[in-house]
Amino acid sequence: MVAGDYFLSRPNRSAYMNKIVNHLPTKDLQALDAAHHMHPFTENAELAKKGVKIITAADGVMLTDSDGKQILDGMAGLWCVNIGYGRKELADVAYAQMQQLPYYNTFFQTSHVPAISLSAKLAEISPAGFNHTFFATGGSEANDTNIRMVRHYWAAKDKPNKKTIISRINGYHGSTMGGASLGGMKGMHAQGGLPIANITYIGQPDWYNEAGDLSPQEFGLLRAKELEEKIHELGEENVAAFIAEPVQGAGGVIVPPESYWPEIQRICDEYEILLIADEVICGFGRTGHWFGSDYYGIRPHIMTIAKGLSSGYAPIGGSMVCDEVASVINSSGDFAHGYTYGGHPVGAAVALENLRIIQEENLIENAASDTMPYLAEKWHALSDHPLIGEANMVGFMGSLVMTPDKASRAKFAADVGTVGLIGRGHSFGNGLIMRHVGDRMIISPPITISRSEIDTLINLASKSLDETLADIKDQGLYK
Repeated sequence: MVAGDYFLSRPNRSAYMNKIVNHLPTKDLQALDAAHHMHPFTENAELAKKGVKIITAADGVMLTDSDGKQILDGMAGLWCVNIGYGRKELADVAYAQMQQLPYYNTFFQTSHVPAISLSAKLAEISPAGFNHTFFATGGSEANDTNIRMVRHYWAAKDKPNKKTIISRINGYHGSTMGGASLGGMKGMHAQGGLPIANITYIGQPDWYNEAGDLSPQEFGLLRAKELEEKIHELGEENVAAFIAEPVQGAGGVIVPPESYWPEIQRICDEYEILLIADEVICGFGRTGHWFGSDYYGIRPHIMTIAKGLSSGYAPIGGSMVCDEVASVINSSGDFAHGYTYGGHPVGAAVALENLRIIQEENLIENAASDTMPYLAEKWHALSDHPLIGEANMVGFMGSLVMTPDKASRAKFAADVGTVGLIGRGHSFGNGLIMRHVGDRMIISPPITISRSEIDTLINLASKSLDETLADIKDQGLYK
């Protein structure tokens, strides 16, 4: 089998360019994948034995696999396909841009119309005082930018010792050396010599698993004050910034108590610490607002953006920078940093069209007033299931915490994640993509999902929970 055999027929070029309608049988594609493709966050040898699921098409909130099975994508890809699949407008824009200017960079005193236009549009929709964007190709790169930017900022202000960035245990900020170091995930730190120097961590605001007998209000304040304690420990003169997601995404949709963010804001303001809001998941409508910072009333200095910026149709990300920080960076000599594909003209053009659709079709407002509360009501009702200890939902970010005992919030008699993996298997088998993080089941559907599609999602989720419960009872894990 060779590369030329991947597609069995190409009746004519124009038809092929419009849609790939034929492909090798699933088992052959799986064999090719196992032979040549290394997957992220995967034990590839085990996956090769099982066989990968191959997605061949998508429309709206639905995926189609290589066997023709329909799957409801409850995760919007990787939290990113905010406007749903199949928007031809974005394909048309990409095609037109490739014909006119397929690539140029913004190095060496050059620019191009898509990057300029997108920068201006981002300034228009962002919180007051955000008028500058440094582009990357994704959130990981953007967070690497943030490390260098905040350290350069303080050096330019004659405070070169302000280097340390404080983050949170179980936070996620990407997979590069810098991004993975900013994140506080032990599994990632176990590989590659992480974290890099001058990054440290405080606890996450996970009330369900870590609060004990404290109320959410008490626990939120406790975890926020850990930031103040860490600043005292390190010395304010050594702390550059605090970075956090408004709602932790990859950590399991950890929704902070209401007391948390106001106290974090107070501390950053009082101690002259830059606040970085990682909006890669929360941005562009996922919380029912343009940004998670809008939802919580956060006043960050830098916002990391990606994913929903283009709804995943093209790779693009960036660091949105407040006026004060941008002024210092822009007047302190060369910022010796950048990426070959940062602000790529095709990615920027697609992102701009994506934002136009969100804005002109009032997708955020419509979701916030209708489908988000509808999903929240249905999702929270799943907490009545005997397997569920807590149901959380902010906008279109939801989690279900599974437990064998609701009253004590107990863990299962198995390694963390064992039951979650079982739940994911049943969900996928039923035609619903729910992700598991530990023993949480999480969703993040496109913001265009309809009420009827929400009903389908909830029905499939409930069925999957029933099957998971029966399965773990048979295995002696529900005790």
